[in-house]
Amino acid sequence: GDEDESRHEIPALRRDGRVNDGINGAELDAIDKAIVRALQDDGRLPFAQLSPIVGLSEAATRQRVNRLIDRGVMSIVAVTDPARLGLPFQAMLGVNVNGDVKVVADQLAAMNDVRYTVIVTGRYDILAEVVCLDAERLLDLVNDRIRPIPGVSSVETMTYLRLVSQSYDWGT
Repeated sequence: GDEDESRHEIPALRRDGRVNDGINGAELDAIDKAIVRALQDDGRLPFAQLSPIVGLSEAATRQRVNRLIDRGVMSIVAVTDPARLGLPFQAMLGVNVNGDVKVVADQLAAMNDVRYTVIVTGRYDILAEVVCLDAERLLDLVNDRIRPIPGVSSVETMTYLRLVSQSYDWGT
């Protein structure tokens, strides 16, 4: 009903400048946004250096960061380069499904070689980013593990030639 639909609204900017995500009530003020921006640039920034950037004491900055993490607004992770970790084959899989797309997406997401899974509209039902050791591993993944999933009607494999841009600075 209407209550379920309201949980999926697009984030809205309120008149007071806070962002409300419409899902879990997360609101970001200017200080929260400054914290997120600074940590997007350097996730290892010490609180002693972050606090003057955002205009709070070190203790207050720590509390704000912890609150943002606890609320699920952000997380601090290491972003790796799969090729430098010995996983040079990266591809995006366009998957079409007959049946329950959520069930298939969950099965893809559970696979170790699948790093990103999203249900989409358009030409494909699901996009899944995969990283593999070599072409043989990619073939095994697509042919032996993904195509046999009940409901998968087709898989288009788009092997990456070069990663031109990758950004994690949305939301601020």
